[in-house]
Amino acid sequence: MYDLDGFREDLRNFGIELTRQQEEKFIRYYEILSEWNGFMNLTAITEFQDVLKKHFVDSLSIVTVYGELLKRNPFSVIDIGTGAGFPGVPIKIVFPHIRITLLDSLQKRIRFLEEVVKELDLQEVQLVHGRAEDVAREENHREKYDLCVSRAVAELSVLSELCLPFVKEGGFFVSYKSEKITEEAGRAQHAIELLGGKFYGQKEFYLPRSDIFRNLFQIRKTGKTPKRYPRKAGVPSKQPL
Repeated sequence: MYDLDGFREDLRNFGIELTRQQEEKFIRYYEILSEWNGFMNLTAITEFQDVLKKHFVDSLSIVTVYGELLKRNPFSVIDIGTGAGFPGVPIKIVFPHIRITLLDSLQKRIRFLEEVVKELDLQEVQLVHGRAEDVAREENHREKYDLCVSRAVAELSVLSELCLPFVKEGGFFVSYKSEKITEEAGRAQHAIELLGGKFYGQKEFYLPRSDIFRNLFQIRKTGKTPKRYPRKAGVPSKQPL
């Protein structure tokens, strides 16, 4: 019913070989996404092959820079502004041993993710409803994660303020971008350093067998984030550092 040949080939480009069970989880994930998308706006990308490429493969592109890191056990990840679960859920399917937190500000998306986690029988997944600015001040989340990821659409300076407070010293924040961000990165330099981070690198590439450009912008947490950050909800986006 579902053609996975191209998906398998794409993931082999990343050094990923899925088990049959993992393939079945991705198919079920797509089915739940399609079902729920009928009555709530989760994604404008709905065709099976497009979801495979633009959501699943894209989410897993992080293995091109942190494949070995993701194999560590224990290892903790938080996905900020996860939406329909990207990139967090695909990462969890491929690396089932990691502890992952999916954070989103809309309760209806959390309800969708509850269904996904249940249907896919995913273990050690924490779903958090809230604004990053508020949750980052909670002791059980602040500077507790080895890796923070986000595909949220926002300026890098804004994302840095929302994401770096979650990352422990020595950990990483990776922003998934769909364009070259030379000027944006320059504007964010001050914010990154202020928040205890340091530019680590960026990987520009095209998704396998496509002309879809991607950029993984990587920041390493080198010091503690000052307690005053993040600022109150809404302020980072209105007044970037």
